[in-house]
Amino acid sequence: MEASGLNQTLQGSGENLIEFRTKLMLAALGHVPLEGWHDECLRRAVADIGANPTLARAACPRGAVDLALSFHDWGDERMVELLDAADLSTLRFRDRVAAAIKLRLEAVEDHKEAVRRGTTLFSMPFRSAEGGQAIWSTADRIWVYLDDRSDDLNWYTKRMTLATVLAATVLYWLGDNEEGFPDTREFVDRRIDDVMQIEKVKGRFKKSPIFQDWRNWTRRKGAQPFFRPSPIRRPGMNRH
Repeated sequence: MEASGLNQTLQGSGENLIEFRTKLMLAALGHVPLEGWHDECLRRAVADIGANPTLARAACPRGAVDLALSFHDWGDERMVELLDAADLSTLRFRDRVAAAIKLRLEAVEDHKEAVRRGTTLFSMPFRSAEGGQAIWSTADRIWVYLDDRSDDLNWYTKRMTLATVLAATVLYWLGDNEEGFPDTREFVDRRIDDVMQIEKVKGRFKKSPIFQDWRNWTRRKGAQPFFRPSPIRRPGMNRH
C-alpha cells in the first residue's frame, strides 16, 4: 500500500500516518525491554491495540526499525514540550543548550532500556546512517528551538558538534544509574564548555585576515553560499 492510500485509509478513522505509527510505537514500548526493537514487538503492538496488520506493515515497512525511529522522534517532541514549560530566559546561551540536552534525557527517562536497545540497533553498520540522522535531527531541533539564525557552513558545524555531544551523552547516561543522573548532568556541562571553547576559536578565525580575504574573494567571484538551509527542516533531515 502506497503512503497516499495509507493516509486516506487512516484519515477515515481520524488518524494520520505519524499518529498511527506513534500509537504502534507506544504499544510496543512495553515489549522492547525483553524483545529489543524487533519485528516481534511490532506484531505484539498490533495485537495489543487491535490494529489492522496490513495497515501496520504499510505504516512501518521496515518493521521495528520504523518504530525505533518513531520513538526517537517522540522523544524529540517531548523535549520541546519540556522546553516550552521551562523558563530559560535567565540562562546564558550555553546553559540553554545544556538544559535542552538534559531535558531530552528526561523526556525518555522512563524508557531507558528502549534507548539502550535503540543504541544497539543503530550501532549496526547497516543502520548507523539512520542512527546518525536521528541524532542530527535532535541537534537540529535544539538549535532551531534556541533560534539559531546561521545560514552558512556554520549551520552544519553547529549541528555536527552538538550531535557529537548528544551521542556521547547518551552513552554516558546509559551507564549512570543514579536518580536524576547527576553525573550525566555534570558530563553535559563539561562537554558544552568544550563546545563553547570551539565556538570562541571559530569566532576569532572569522575575524582573521585569512578568513576575511577568503570571504571577499568569494564575493568578488559571485560565489553562492555553499549551503542554503530551509527555514524549518533542512534537506535530507525529514523522514516523514
